[in-house]
Amino acid sequence: MTDQLPLDPTRTVLLVMDYQVGLVGRLPDADALLERMAATVADVRSRGGHIGWVRVGFDDADFDAIPAASVMARIATPDRRAALHADATETQVHDRLSPQPHDISVRKTRVGAFTTTDLDQQLRDRGVTTLILAGISTSGVVLSTVREAMDRDYQIVVLGDASADPEPDTHAFLISTIFPRYATVIDVSDLPELWG
Repeated sequence: MTDQLPLDPTRTVLLVMDYQVGLVGRLPDADALLERMAATVADVRSRGGHIGWVRVGFDDADFDAIPAASVMARIATPDRRAALHADATETQVHDRLSPQPHDISVRKTRVGAFTTTDLDQQLRDRGVTTLILAGISTSGVVLSTVREAMDRDYQIVVLGDASADPEPDTHAFLISTIFPRYATVIDVSDLPELWG
């Protein structure tokens, strides 16, 4: 689907989504995933591309504002609120990655990266037209963000082997069948070819 190759790094952002301590730690291949992601961040930076960090975390007002019918109400139950708080260790970007002060950074309170953030405005302010997406989980933040980005007319690249899901079969189905309808799906090792 990417028909405007090669990609211009100055108009491209690598969105690293939900690579949080509490989520990465649940995955069996966390070390390999973190290694690929760290290398990809370094590569995009070296080419002059933008890096965006997306994480989910709630403050007290956010918890109080969750509608009872929302799927988030089932996730942010009273016994899990401490671990989901915006200040909790579990909601911070994993320390093996390296957010920088000049990077884009948003904290969300829903599944997709755009819904409860100013991400779209930050991207537009920097002239970004292409999103390279990687995240945990494929059936959550990646799927939601692909659909939202498509509706906002971004060119989309999904890094299949830098995204992961607790259900490997669901990940494989989305990467092989659904995402190619809306995005270019590649592995991290293929990314250099897109820069031209």
